[in-house]
Amino acid sequence: MGKIQERFALFFNNRWLVFVAAMWIQSWAGIGYLFGSISPVIKSSLSYNQRQLASLGVAKDLGDSVGFLTGSLCEVLPLWGALLVGAFQNLIGYGWVWLVVTGRSPPLPLWAMCILIFIGNNGETYFNTVALVSCVQNFPKSRGPVVGILKGFAGLSGAILTQIYTMIHAPDHASLIFMVAVGPGIIVITLMFIIRPVGGHRQIRPSDGTSFSFIYSVCILLAAYLMAVMLLEDLVTLSKTVIVTFTGILFVLLVLPIAVPIWLSFFSPDQSDPSVEALLSPQNEKGQPSQSEQDGHEVILSEVEDEKPKEVDLLPASERQKRIAQLQAKLFQAAAAGAVRVKRRSGPHRGEDFTLGQALIKADFWLIFFSLLLGSGSGLTIIDNLGQLSQSLGYDNTHVFVSMISIWNFLGRVGGGYISEVVVRDYAYPRPVTMAAAQFVMAIGHIFFAFDWPGAMYIGTLLIGGGYGFHWAIVPATASELFGLKKFGALYNFLTLANPAGSLVFSGMIASGIYDREAEKQAGIHNPNSQFFLSGRRFFTDFFSAEDTLKCEGSVCYFLTCMIMSGFCVIAAILSLILVHRTKVVYRNLYGKSRT
Repeated sequence: MGKIQERFALFFNNRWLVFVAAMWIQSWAGIGYLFGSISPVIKSSLSYNQRQLASLGVAKDLGDSVGFLTGSLCEVLPLWGALLVGAFQNLIGYGWVWLVVTGRSPPLPLWAMCILIFIGNNGETYFNTVALVSCVQNFPKSRGPVVGILKGFAGLSGAILTQIYTMIHAPDHASLIFMVAVGPGIIVITLMFIIRPVGGHRQIRPSDGTSFSFIYSVCILLAAYLMAVMLLEDLVTLSKTVIVTFTGILFVLLVLPIAVPIWLSFFSPDQSDPSVEALLSPQNEKGQPSQSEQDGHEVILSEVEDEKPKEVDLLPASERQKRIAQLQAKLFQAAAAGAVRVKRRSGPHRGEDFTLGQALIKADFWLIFFSLLLGSGSGLTIIDNLGQLSQSLGYDNTHVFVSMISIWNFLGRVGGGYISEVVVRDYAYPRPVTMAAAQFVMAIGHIFFAFDWPGAMYIGTLLIGGGYGFHWAIVPATASELFGLKKFGALYNFLTLANPAGSLVFSGMIASGIYDREAEKQAGIHNPNSQFFLSGRRFFTDFFSAEDTLKCEGSVCYFLTCMIMSGFCVIAAILSLILVHRTKVVYRNLYGKSRT
């Protein structure tokens, strides 16, 4: 009996169980991706026009990205408490929207509905932050794959929830809003005590590579399955029994990753071998100074960083450490003799723990932010305008491309985490180089859309969706490597502001302004106030106007927009490469040791 209890204790404290539970929470965390499905019933029930509906979309994007409070609460509250706050916000926001749409609550003005959508969608930030913070701490040596997989499931959650709603589809379309309001809370309450740091750095096993390979296989299978099911349901009318069967298979695929912690806890010989943990635990690594030693030598180490010759960074890791130790010893002797005055460098170094305020004065942080703003912002512009873009190019079935870009987004996040991890593990090269490559690929995808080349919609959604997904696997991992894990929640939530900022400027001003200008030309309307960029007053007041929007046809509608977006992606790639150049030494110190 004691042996069984010990195994169950190992299972409950296994970092892979935390990872799988975080994947399940992330499967319900992308409720913002369902806005396109719930907006029609909101529009019809409340008699909104398209621009009023667009204001709700802006509130949704802001709620999904404004996470200052989230980052702060995650540092004060236990992680399960932060999850409860997110579930409560989600229930209040979308639950009240459901009451208004179904007539159970008095109608509210548009600004109040925007606030409710913001509150409801802001609950996502708690799910995302808690999942990432706990799992990055549990997998400090595998941040790329972990972040990529978790963000991938968040991106795929829209397709997962759509399939679940298809199974329980009711004549009342507002029931989808009800599912969005209560579903995440049920999942969070069920799993909230599992999502936590469990000393994952002491659970490194030789089988970890196999475990990640299994998880990756499930991810690829899940993406391919959802793609096939969505296309089949779109092209063929299926019976209720077949849809239920498809959804049942989906649940099996979602549950399948639990096999990893079960195997490791109950069947794997690695788990029962204490020598493995003792050997691989960072606390027992030879040459690793204790915390008191680190504190005692902090001043000298700062001076070493300032005084060491540049050629030291080019040496192999073992030789580099030897040379630094020699220089440190000389500085100790000189300081003791009074020959030198050792100065303390203000603030932490790259790779140490930064506060948000300390990070905000670092050029590296702003390189990440603006590269993300230009790269992911241009991708989100395409995602937000994909319906009109496909219609202007002559496609009637627009939601097929919406589903496709969601799948490519998922695979981009999963693949971005894997590829960037290969780069840092095998070559000790900065992770942002993979983001620069993705941004160059996105620039090509924008050009495909601009010129409407054969297969442009299919190739463009692949390149843009995959490249956009890469950003959200690489940026969180890079931020944790350069600025530490202690304040990771606040740092991550600040960086996510780049996404709505890019969308607000690129989609809300550039894309819509150019589209309206071309539509007016085709309609033969001469509007002297028409311009590429909407004036500030017109931009904000148009949301609340009742004017009908004109339709534009042909590649000219988005030609200039896509060319501008392509240029922004090239600039983003250049910023990423500058970051690569600045952080080579950091990544060599972080990962070079594992290659010697």
